[in-house]
Amino acid sequence: MTLVLVSFIVFSLMELVPGDCAERYVAFKNSQGSVITPEDIQIERVRLGLDKPYIQRWGNWIVNAFRGEFGDSCILRLNISQLLGQKFWLSLGLCLSALILAYIIAIPVGILAATSKNATLNNSLRLVSYLGLALPNFLLALMIMLFSTVMYGDSLTGLFSKEFRDAAWSWAKVKDFLGHAWLPVFILGWSATAFAIQTVRALMSDEVGKLYVTAAAARGVTGRRLLWRYPARHALGPIINSLGFDLNRIFNELPIVALILTLTEAGSLLIEALARSNDQQLAGAIIFMLTASIVALNFITDIILAITDPRVRRSILG
Repeated sequence: MTLVLVSFIVFSLMELVPGDCAERYVAFKNSQGSVITPEDIQIERVRLGLDKPYIQRWGNWIVNAFRGEFGDSCILRLNISQLLGQKFWLSLGLCLSALILAYIIAIPVGILAATSKNATLNNSLRLVSYLGLALPNFLLALMIMLFSTVMYGDSLTGLFSKEFRDAAWSWAKVKDFLGHAWLPVFILGWSATAFAIQTVRALMSDEVGKLYVTAAAARGVTGRRLLWRYPARHALGPIINSLGFDLNRIFNELPIVALILTLTEAGSLLIEALARSNDQQLAGAIIFMLTASIVALNFITDIILAITDPRVRRSILG
C-alpha cells in the first residue's frame, strides 16, 4: 500500500512538470539542430501513450514499475531499467555500507558515552559527534580530495579505475571497486555516525537510570552483562526501527557527494535527471526504487525488532 501511494505521488509530480515527455524530447532535439514539427510531437505522444487518461497512464506505470520496467528515458532514449542496471545497486550498496559502518561505530561509542563517568572521555566523544554534525559531507569530500591531490597526486574520484570502468565483473574489478568505494562510504557515514552516536547516547541515558536496571543491579547483575541485557536491549529497539529513515537520509546526501567525487551511479543520474536534463521519467524510477528499498528494509527491521524485543512480539501475537 505504501508503494502504491508513493507511486501515485511520484507519478503526479512527474505529470505536474511543465511539458510532457514528448515536448521535452522535442525541445532536446531542437537544441541539437533537428527540425521538429507539431505532427512529430503528436506522433511521439501517441507512441508514448500520453494521449490516454491520467489514471490509465498511472495504472500502467505502477504495474510496469512493480515488474521492474520503467519505460524509456525522456532525453537519453534508453531503457531506464538497462540504464540504471548495476548503478542503482552500487548506490544502494554504498548507502547500506555507510549505514552499517555508522552503527558499528555508534552503538558501542554511544553506550560508552552514556555510561562512562569519565568527564574527559565524555567531552571528547561529544566534541567528535558535534563535529560530525557540523561538518557537511560535501565539505569533507572536498577536504579529502584536496589533501590527496596535494600529497599523493590522486584526487580519489570515481568508483573504478579506467581499465575497469567498462569491463565485465571479475575478482580484479571487485578489488578495484573496493579500493575506491571506501571513500564515499566513509564520507556518507560521517554525519550518519555522528547522528547515530547522539541518538544511542540519548536513548541509553534515558534507560540506564530506570528502576528495572537498578533492580537488576541489586540482584547482582553488573558490568557489561547488565548493560547489554537490560538498558541496551531496550534502547536499541528505536534504533533498529529507524534504519529505514537513516537509509533515506544517507541516500539524500549521495547525489551531492556523487557530483563532487564524480561517481557514476544512481546519485549522479538523479542529479542529471532533476537539475540538468529535466528527465522526470528517470528521476521517478530512481525515487520509486529507493522507496521500495526503504520499505523492504523497514519490513526486515520490523521482523528483527519482533525477535529481539519481547514487548513487540507480545503486541503482535496478542
